[in-house]
Parts: sequence; C-alpha cells; structure tokens
Amino acid sequence: MMTTIKIDANQKLGRIKPMHSVGQPPLFYSDTKLFSYLKEANIPYSRLHDVGGRFGGGVYVDIPNVFRDFDADENDPASYDFAFTDILIKALMENECAPVYRLGVTIENAHKIKAYRIFPPKDNEKWARICEHIIRHYNEGWADGFHYGITYWEIWNEPDGHPDIEENAMWKGTKEQYFDLYRVTSKHLRACFGDTIKIGGYASCGFYAVKEKQDVTGAAFGELDKKLTNWERRMTYFMEFFHDFVDLVREEKLPWDFFSHHSYASVEDNLKMQAYCEQYLEEHGFGDVEIHLNEWNTHPKREDKGKRAPCANAVALLCAMQNTKMEMMCYYDLRIAAGGYSGFFNPLTIEPFCIYYGFKAFGKLYALGQQVACASDNEQVYALAATDGKTLGVLVSNIGEDTEVSMSMPAGAKAYLVDEAHMLEEVKLDASKFTLEKDQVVYFEL
Repeated sequence: MMTTIKIDANQKLGRIKPMHSVGQPPLFYSDTKLFSYLKEANIPYSRLHDVGGRFGGGVYVDIPNVFRDFDADENDPASYDFAFTDILIKALMENECAPVYRLGVTIENAHKIKAYRIFPPKDNEKWARICEHIIRHYNEGWADGFHYGITYWEIWNEPDGHPDIEENAMWKGTKEQYFDLYRVTSKHLRACFGDTIKIGGYASCGFYAVKEKQDVTGAAFGELDKKLTNWERRMTYFMEFFHDFVDLVREEKLPWDFFSHHSYASVEDNLKMQAYCEQYLEEHGFGDVEIHLNEWNTHPKREDKGKRAPCANAVALLCAMQNTKMEMMCYYDLRIAAGGYSGFFNPLTIEPFCIYYGFKAFGKLYALGQQVACASDNEQVYALAATDGKTLGVLVSNIGEDTEVSMSMPAGAKAYLVDEAHMLEEVKLDASKFTLEKDQVVYFEL
C-alpha cells in the first residue's frame, strides 16, 4: 500500500498546541530529579491529579493535604501546609512545565472499605476561600509564596463517576451538590482573580456513550435505568451530567474557561467523541470554551507497557487532535509504577519507554511553533508539520499496516525513528520516499 503525504510549508495554520502535556509528573516520593525529562521533551503542562496519594504520602496538592484541619482559620497562613507541594511545583517550573492545579482530592479506589476525603465539603464557601488562598500563595506571594502565574485551576475531578453515591470513588455526593460546589467556587475565584486565571472543570468521565452509540438523546436517567447494564448506566449518567452542567453554567452565567474530560478509547473513537463535544458546546453557546482531554491513554494495560503500539497511537492522537478545537491534552500518567496507566517509564530500570520519545518528537514541533499544511491520504497514517521560519519538522505515525510513504519534502532531511528498538534514533531514510512499519513513528527535520 502507498501513502502520500503532502506538505505546504507556506500555508500557515496557527500555533502547535500543548497536546503533549501530561498527568502526574514522574515524582518518586520527594525526589523530582526525573522532571528533567519533562524539559528535554518540551512538555509544557503537568496536571496535578492523583498526586496526593500513593507515592505522595498524603502531603501533595490535595486540599486536605494543604489545609489539614477544615475547622482552622482559612485566612491564617499557619493553617496551611505548603511544604511538599512547594517542592513539586518549584521543580515543575524549573523544568519549564507549568502545573494544571486540580482543586480537590485524589481518587479513593478502596472507598468501599472506607472513604476518607471524597465527600462534598461541609462548607462550600469556606472551601472556595481555601482555594483562593492556595492560588494567592502560588501566584501572589501570599504566605511566603511565589509569583508563578499558574493559569489553569480545575474544580474537582470526575464527580460524575457513578450515579450511585456508594459506587463513586471520587464524589460521595449528588450531582446537585457538585453543581453547588462549582457554582460557589467558580464565582468566588472569578471575583478574586478576574481573568488572571482560567477556571474550569469538571474533569468529566467522558463521552463513551457517543463512541458506543448509546441513547444520548436526553431521556431521563430513571427511564433508562432498568434496561441498562452497570457500564451503560454509567455512560448514560456521564452524558446526563454533562448536559445538565452545560445548562447550569449557561443559565446562571457561571465562570467556565475550560471544559476537561477523560478518555481511554482509541484514536478513532476519541475523534468521534471530540466532534460531539465540539458540536454540543458550539450549539449551546460555548464555542469559545477551551476543551481539555486531561486524562487519556489509548493503551492502559500492563501488558502493553513499553511496546510500540501505545507510542504510535499516542502520537497519532496528538497529531489528530491538533487539527480539532482541542486546546490541551494530558497523558495519564508519568508515575513510576507497574500499572498499565503509568506508561512512560520502566518501573524496574526507571528508564523511559519509547512512548516518551514519541512525545519528545512532538515537543520538537511544539518548539518550532507554527503549524503548516500537512495531509496524509491514509486514515491510518497521521502526519503533522511545523516550522519556525527556518527549520521544518514533520512527524509521522503509522497505526495501520506496513506502508510505503511518498512525501513532498525536500531532500536532505534528517530522520529519527521511534519504536521499541529506536528511541528517536537517527536513521537513514529518504524523506521523499520511505517504508514505515506498523506502529512506527518517524520525525523528519530539515
């Protein structure tokens, strides 16, 4: 099979967006030395969710970790414990990777034994004021703080995880209770900080109902309840929650700068879900709200760790989403762990897998800055090009079968291959005509 990729470096399409952002950074207890990998790959953002537990030891980021006694005076700097979160954010900023700060708590997967911190705050107004002081600490120097200018502040995570409160590992409350938390907090933070920060949420569990063609026509959840499996109930609830949240924000004119959602689906299905999200927001008056896919992984299984398929599919999604209204994506995640979600680093050697080098290749496009026209005639071969006016970079990912590629790129470009055996390694390839195997990634630069 032949694939043709056409490039027009004279046709400028806008900036390369921060698609190669990540979730948890590679924090190892209190050791941040692996953060240098973020800088080397030009990774621009790291979302700080699920940092508070596990290796975090209950000291990072989460509201109960920073403000340990909810009955304390929220206006008193002595009520806050910023020690470990300061170290984390300082290391990110030193490596030119800005935080996306999730205001909330870490998931409690063992919540059925006992839940600790995933309940609605007992006082939403006070909770909002606590968030205010955390922002002041990192952006305005409050409490011996900093002036980092952190932009993105996200209110909670996945409150829509399950329609049954006892089954929800992130929010032991109702939909209406979350809506009130968002209402109170978003209004308070906007009043305090104006447009100097971006306020968003709600880290939706996603649009799987669109992917799996479930009934998303707006029928009441209760009417569908008896006919659905547990997963179908959850998917339907995700959609109900989304529709109702959009109505809430529109009717009450609440601050909403970015909408965040999550997905563990394929490249193809993610594009379908993105199209639905764009259309729905546009039709309901929110076409200017940024869309963030800030928790995603196309291959979240342990057996896939380190293989070329997760790398190729991830790079394909980065390239594909660049051509949508997606503003940012955060891969989940960069923890040093054996689980499949933690796909960047070998937990035994602490060396990066090939997927890291796929992100590093995208980071080269991000550094070049300006997207230029680049189109592939093969739906399984994704290509993206960028320039800084002097250098042209082209990133190609093949998630289909082996293919011959004809590309309109001048001779003399250097080629860098990514698969299990090549970690963005320079190889001899003619950019105008070359073979790309299934699940291989190649970056050309001229």
